[in-house]
Amino acid sequence: MPRNTMNHTINNIRPASVLIEVGKRKKPMEFFAQQLVNGIALGSVYALSAIGYSLVYAVLELINFTHGTMYMVGAYLFLIFVSMCSMPYWLSFILAVLLTGTLGYCIEKFTLRPIRKKKLPNFMMLICTMGVSILIQNIMLLFLGSQTRLYPTLFDGRNVAIFGANISYIQIFVVIMAIILMLLMTVFIKKSKAGMAMRATAQNSDAAELMGINVDRVVGLTFFAGAALATISGIFSCMIFRSINLSSGVVIGNKTFAATVLGGIGELKGAVLGGILIGIIETFTAGYISSNLRDIAAFIVLIIVLIVRPRGLLGKPVQKKV
Repeated sequence: MPRNTMNHTINNIRPASVLIEVGKRKKPMEFFAQQLVNGIALGSVYALSAIGYSLVYAVLELINFTHGTMYMVGAYLFLIFVSMCSMPYWLSFILAVLLTGTLGYCIEKFTLRPIRKKKLPNFMMLICTMGVSILIQNIMLLFLGSQTRLYPTLFDGRNVAIFGANISYIQIFVVIMAIILMLLMTVFIKKSKAGMAMRATAQNSDAAELMGINVDRVVGLTFFAGAALATISGIFSCMIFRSINLSSGVVIGNKTFAATVLGGIGELKGAVLGGILIGIIETFTAGYISSNLRDIAAFIVLIIVLIVRPRGLLGKPVQKKV
């Protein structure tokens, strides 16, 4: 798509506040249904990203600041493959997921693994992920610029009305795909040998290594899976909003962290619950109060929940590893 046409299209996209005002013209129940649908679709995207975030924390007890960056990198790779290389959507999707997952693996192998091998404190790895995230963001800024770009999507402009709510085909597609991927991830963690190795490493990495588990391979696989899930979340989210810029990763990183902590950090079911709740809270705040307060409301709820239940909604008591 030519740059002038793309910029013209972006400038003609109505901001969220205008869409909300249009939505408020619906009947109360119709408007409620519309916000609920929007919240579930947005929450499904957050949940996918939060699973990857929670997975890394469960294995390494590490807050991974590169997670939001993987979200942004993967979404941009899909855009490049589709718009600049004219590849089919399905091939662009697979390549973006694989390449970003490989990037996540390389970040762990070449930056975090040496720190882990030297038995240095976890905060050293945390600082390292912050530095890597800033480095990647600046490289992307150098080559792609900071402008907002129009994002390719599926089922453009097609929607269906259910109970007065206009549900786009892409929202239905994203929710269905999110459910399938969450179920597949749960089966993988619970039933596969690699998943059982992840759970063993999460419980006690030293004992897992003594039992013959290749801990380095498990941790690398965990970072690959986390980056892949962040990429899928990024692609689906940008398809819904029809735009992308370099700050997308920062925003989703904050929301993913909030969703993970709200549900119970380290708990995959908690990550799903937290993501859905954050999405619903945001959309209802934007719809009934103000779109300017949507981010604040999500974090206010997070603070209240943590005061009442510090471990999160589904968090379990922390057991000291010996």
